Amino acid sequence: MTRPLARRLVLAAFAGIGLSIWVFPVIWGLLTSFKTERDVLAYPPVWLFTPTLDNYREVIFGSSSILPNLASSLVLAVATTALTMLFAVPAAYAMARLRYPAKRASGFYVLATQMLPPVGLIIPYYMALQKLGALDTYGGLTVIYLTFSLPFAIWLSVSYFEDVPLEMEEAALLDRAGRLRTLWYVILPQVRGGLAVTAIFVFLNAWNEFMFAVVLGGNQVRTVTVAMFNFISVEQTQWSRLAAAAMLAMAPVILVGIFAQRHIVKGLTVGAVKGGGRR
Repeated sequence: MTRPLARRLVLAAFAGIGLSIWVFPVIWGLLTSFKTERDVLAYPPVWLFTPTLDNYREVIFGSSSILPNLASSLVLAVATTALTMLFAVPAAYAMARLRYPAKRASGFYVLATQMLPPVGLIIPYYMALQKLGALDTYGGLTVIYLTFSLPFAIWLSVSYFEDVPLEMEEAALLDRAGRLRTLWYVILPQVRGGLAVTAIFVFLNAWNEFMFAVVLGGNQVRTVTVAMFNFISVEQTQWSRLAAAAMLAMAPVILVGIFAQRHIVKGLTVGAVKGGGRR
């Protein structure tokens, strides 16, 4: 056996082990969602069973339907992503290209906000939203989501703007294109892959968020991550229905990943392709 072949086999083995560690909980949850509670609690675990769709009927059409919660999560995730990218793009462009007072301080502030433990901000956020009457509202939760998604998006997007060759921008400015026209027609087409990656990460973070949603939300705004706890009580945990709800909550995330796979790969490799253009 040649050394390159042995190396590929070893890498394939490690990749297979890592993939199985990630896939096994998902497959187990999928199987659990088609089991009855009796099969779920059976010991030793039941591998051969008669699948049932009762769990999905209950979490979609029954009294414990999570469809309104999926809608709430979608509204919050889309609104957070749209507003984050609206503010993050010009902010990241300014930090990457412009010279202004306190530029280093603003960059450090953006980085420092990522180091703050979110749990320490819950009480101030709760008190602020309570004073404003914005508890349990889409607007209040969206603003809170912006406080941690916007710094993340800015910091991630700055590197993509810095990878665009400066000569392209200078040529556009010499043609009297102006800053805004240069950003729109010259810079953004070059970084759209990276911005797509940023938007996807912001969407996923907002969709999966739980801690702020459970404390600052309520009956009017209840995300799907919070609604899944309806199947957990002191008396019992409805594992099969919880697994069905989890599968439905994962479906939009998986679909986003599948349809945006090309943009994710392109965005994650744009720095390696255009690294020579960094000033």
